[in-house]
Amino acid sequence: MIPGAGRIAEKLEDPGLLFEWGLKSLLFAAFFELVLYRLVARLGMHLGKLAEKYEAVRIGFRTLSSLGFVLLNMTAILVFLILGILIIQKMRTKLWVGEWDKVVIPLAALLVACTIGYLFFPPAMLGSIVYNVLSFGILSFLMLEYWGTHRLLSQRLMVGTFFLGINGWLYYQTMSTSYGLLNILDAPPLVHEVNRLGEALMVLSSILVFWAYGSTSFVTKNKSQRKWGLTLLISGGSVFLLLLFMDYFLTLWSPETALEVRKAGEGIGWIFQMGMGYTFYLPFAFYVAGFTLWAYTVIKLIIIGRLAGYGLGLMFMAGYALQLSHLTLMVVLGLMLLNIDKRGSLGRLRNKNTEGLLYQPIRPAYGQQTP
Repeated sequence: MIPGAGRIAEKLEDPGLLFEWGLKSLLFAAFFELVLYRLVARLGMHLGKLAEKYEAVRIGFRTLSSLGFVLLNMTAILVFLILGILIIQKMRTKLWVGEWDKVVIPLAALLVACTIGYLFFPPAMLGSIVYNVLSFGILSFLMLEYWGTHRLLSQRLMVGTFFLGINGWLYYQTMSTSYGLLNILDAPPLVHEVNRLGEALMVLSSILVFWAYGSTSFVTKNKSQRKWGLTLLISGGSVFLLLLFMDYFLTLWSPETALEVRKAGEGIGWIFQMGMGYTFYLPFAFYVAGFTLWAYTVIKLIIIGRLAGYGLGLMFMAGYALQLSHLTLMVVLGLMLLNIDKRGSLGRLRNKNTEGLLYQPIRPAYGQQTP
């Protein structure tokens, strides 16, 4: 055996700081791209009359939109980088190998290749259908891999609900595009119903995230954890019920105020529909609950270095309507991170391959045979 060969192999298998800091940068870039580009830019369109009246408002929205567009390109580049590192590491090391990698790796590589190709040659209807079918295939195998490695009912239910929800959008897009390709003017069967059901399942999945990854047990012997869990349940439940029946209470107090609140809610729904695909047809309290529980869980997991925090963050920041190709890659990357989360936290996963360096074998004396 060549001296130092094992050390070189371990270094090659180690993803290094590029993966760690690239993943952190991707999460922040995706968040600000969502806020500044997909949401604020649409808000500027909604407040067009106000922007025409005040020059400062127009300049402010234009600046934020330009910054958001830069973040959009940065997010896309980082998605390609991190997803490429994951694919290479799955082929070169046993640490991140999954049960379905023989299918997942080729499909992921093909999806990345299609995304890059479509940047130079924009796809027609047939290309969009192929891309959606390919996305459905890789998401299906990633979900099967997750179910095979995660035994908790809460985690399986959360990922299964997310999978069905995001496929509501894929079904809507694939069937609508297929009917357009065939010049069929009738609406595809159940396309609107499936689309609405998918949105509801996405909201439900964002709530189940807390149960699967962020909840605190009420039967624990730790009094501090039990107290914190009860406080969160009582306060959160009170706010949820207040928001759920807010319209009813406002109607009793002032019908005019209730009408203004409804109009504001419609405006918020329009912005989120253009930015993330949510139509806000469900009661507003469910969306607030989903966002709050998802944000708490993601922040908690990221603080302790769990890859699941980054995966969940990317999956839900991509939104429901995957109108941009890099958003689909964010969902795929998020599920891949969930699958390798059980192998260790972000720092520990990076150091697992270098633990062997702590032991240095004694070099044999002259004339002795190397075992």
